[in-house]
Amino acid sequence: MTMQRTENQIERFRQLVSRRKALGYLVAAGAAVMLPGRGSHAEARQLGSDASCQLINSETGGPFEADGSNGPNVLTSPAVFRSDIRSNLDGSNVQPGVAFILKMSVVDVSNNCAPMVGAAIYLWHCNADGAYSAYAGMGQNDQAGNTFLRGVQVTDPNGQVTFTTIYPGRYPGRATHFHARIYRDEGFNTTLRTTQFAFDDAKTSKVYASSSAYKDSKAARETTNDEDWLFRDGFLGQLLELSGDPASGYEGSIVVGV
Repeated sequence: MTMQRTENQIERFRQLVSRRKALGYLVAAGAAVMLPGRGSHAEARQLGSDASCQLINSETGGPFEADGSNGPNVLTSPAVFRSDIRSNLDGSNVQPGVAFILKMSVVDVSNNCAPMVGAAIYLWHCNADGAYSAYAGMGQNDQAGNTFLRGVQVTDPNGQVTFTTIYPGRYPGRATHFHARIYRDEGFNTTLRTTQFAFDDAKTSKVYASSSAYKDSKAARETTNDEDWLFRDGFLGQLLELSGDPASGYEGSIVVGV
């Protein structure tokens, strides 16, 4: 499968999600008349008592979830419970790239943003080339036999999890991002939120210029957060707080309200 076919697949998915989001906004607008605070993303953000207590935007998981909804399912493997997700689940095929530590704090907005304890966080993202594992048609590479850059952590008594990974690459039409799904527990039966995390555009440009591992991502036409079809309706609550540099690696943190 060629890169063009992959891009076409993503474009069809983008159009489908855009139509669904537009319909969702219409429904939310009507519901907001009767149920204030339950409509748009902006309204959802005001449910908390302050800026740190708010629902994070709900976003699509995309066409490469590998959760069993469209083919592969990494969640059936006990090995998916891991903090270091750089390799396949069996430890092979460690992905190159700038080191990245992600720290998430998950809070319950319906309970004064108390820590959400025991929630299962599924994190996944593309590699430095912009390819997702577990699927064929990732450019010139068939990644169907790989499971890199996917993993699950369960929140501790403080509602926190930490992942060790790499700074993700990008692909045409999307800004650099992580995917995250928050399940009520490690049984994966109840989804509390599916969302995506955004990266600072300037820091991303520095990363892609710093390492040959990102040559394909650097070559891809840059899509900023403001230009991104998914983030253009607002992403500030999804923007990772970043520290570090390309040489020593980055640490990103975010509070996720569910």
